[in-house]
Amino acid sequence: MGQHAGALPAAPRGASRRAMARREAALGIGMVAGPVLGALVFGVAPLLFIGWYSLNDWSPLAGKFDFVGLNNFVQLFGSSTFQTSLAVTGAFVVGVVITETIVALLLATLLNRRMRGIGLFRAAYFAPVVVAYVAWALVWDYLLASNGAVNTFLANFGIAGPDWLNSPSWALFSVILIVLFKGVGQNMVLFLAALQSVPSELLEAGEIDGASPFARFRAITFPLITPTVMMVLILTTVGALNIFVPIQLLTHGGPGNATNVISYYLYEVAFKQQEFGLGSAIGIVLFVIVLLLTLGQWSLRKRWVHDER
Repeated sequence: MGQHAGALPAAPRGASRRAMARREAALGIGMVAGPVLGALVFGVAPLLFIGWYSLNDWSPLAGKFDFVGLNNFVQLFGSSTFQTSLAVTGAFVVGVVITETIVALLLATLLNRRMRGIGLFRAAYFAPVVVAYVAWALVWDYLLASNGAVNTFLANFGIAGPDWLNSPSWALFSVILIVLFKGVGQNMVLFLAALQSVPSELLEAGEIDGASPFARFRAITFPLITPTVMMVLILTTVGALNIFVPIQLLTHGGPGNATNVISYYLYEVAFKQQEFGLGSAIGIVLFVIVLLLTLGQWSLRKRWVHDER
């Protein structure tokens, strides 16, 4: 009895659980506070400012900052240059997304095997991803010049190659190829990881049942990698909509408006013409396009993505 006379009563078990819950909640809040604050400061706040600027006629050179409401958007959608830019952007995005996804999947399928030296091939296809975009664009500027390496090679077969980057018929196609070769390695790695996660037992069962390689890919492999296909489509679409560096370095939106995608048109209006209000309106339109396409792709996932049905 005397031994326990001065001992403090044990804390109730319920109080201990509540204290632990509070500590866990504080830890969780502390862990998410940084990313949330960063998103608010560097994402939401700039978007709100751009939204406000788009409602004003803001031209630093003229010293103007006048509220004009939706006039910038009315002027924008009435502009033939903007309409052309939307069409060029649509063609560019479709070209990049379709070709890059298909080529990346084909490369991943070919490289998804065990053989001597396969690692070198994988590294070679991935190497352009880590090359600086400026250096990549300048190399292709030399290769696709009228007297460049590509036309020199074609001349050996009696083919007169065009001036790829200065021809209205070939400029957009050339930029699509440049972007394709730059980014296909990253998507190839994503597909390769997905292919290697497909259970070999299912493929062996299909082979035993007499299914051809194409039938096994269509019925077994592709359904299981559709989550990765979905991710690649979203990432490639967003990246294509925001393309800027190759356009700026290689074509400047030309010839004419053949490669004047909406992201470059924004740069022209805001930073060359110093029409920041109109440029902000273009930025809002681009944001809405990216948002709608992403939501549209995400909403379709239950129709064809494995494990989402």
